[in-house]
Amino acid sequence: MFNKILLAYDGSEPAKKAFVRCLEMATCFKAQLSIVAVIRPPEFAEDVETEAILETARSHFDQELAKLQTRARASGISAAIQIRVGHPAEQIIAAAEEWQADMIVTGHRGRGLFERWLLGSVSKLVIAYARCAVLVIR
Repeated sequence: MFNKILLAYDGSEPAKKAFVRCLEMATCFKAQLSIVAVIRPPEFAEDVETEAILETARSHFDQELAKLQTRARASGISAAIQIRVGHPAEQIIAAAEEWQADMIVTGHRGRGLFERWLLGSVSKLVIAYARCAVLVIR
C-alpha cells in the first residue's frame, strides 16, 4: 500500500510516537523510510548569529537522527536521514515530493489556539498542501 514513508521529525514527544508508528508501518508494508528534520532559521538575526544557530541545530539533529537510524536498523528498516533548512512545512512537502513519498507522517505538538493562530500549524499546512497521504500523530 505505501512504499515510501517520510517522517517529519522535530524531537517532540509526538514526533517520537510518530517514529514508532513509522517503524510499524514500514515493517508491515515493507516500505522505505526517510526521516527529515527541518531547522528554521531565526527571522531577525545577524549572519554570524544565524550561522551559529544553524550549526548548533544541525549538530543536535545529526545526533538525534543517528539514534533513530540505529533504532530503525535494529528493527530491520534502513532509514535515510536528511536535515533541511527553511520553513518546516515547506521543506517537509518539498522533501516528500522530491523523494516521491506515498505518505508523510508527522507529530502534532498540540499548541494552544492562540499559538496556532499566531504561528500557524506545521501539520495543518502539510495536510493542506501535500500531494500524498498525511498521518498526524498526537
